[in-house]
Amino acid sequence: MINKKISSKKIRILVQNVCNMSVFKGQRVIDQIRGRSYEETLMILELMPYRACYQILKLVYSAAANASHNMNLKETDLFISEAKVNKNSFIKKLRPRARGRSYGIKRPTCNITIVLKEKEKSKFLLDKSKI
Repeated sequence: MINKKISSKKIRILVQNVCNMSVFKGQRVIDQIRGRSYEETLMILELMPYRACYQILKLVYSAAANASHNMNLKETDLFISEAKVNKNSFIKKLRPRARGRSYGIKRPTCNITIVLKEKEKSKFLLDKSKI
């Protein structure tokens, strides 16, 4: 029996400067979906109670739409092979305080990278000489 693997294609999508989300908030959601299939990921993200899920859900939808439109891949054959959340710069704001002073506020931002791959399909070819 010969095991022949078809090469898998992958789609990579990156979102930069995601506001309203720190690295830690995004990381606890990303850890749940890493390595799962596309359909299972959508169910998990819709049912989790975190605000970060909505932005990550939009990102996964977009990556799957790109894969199906640009590379002619089926969405049911996709899984999340890689998912990362990286620290980015802070958004600096000023908040007015008493006596005309101001107080600085630092809002963290993050970069999210998601890589979708097609599930590898194996073809088992039988050697008639070995049977």
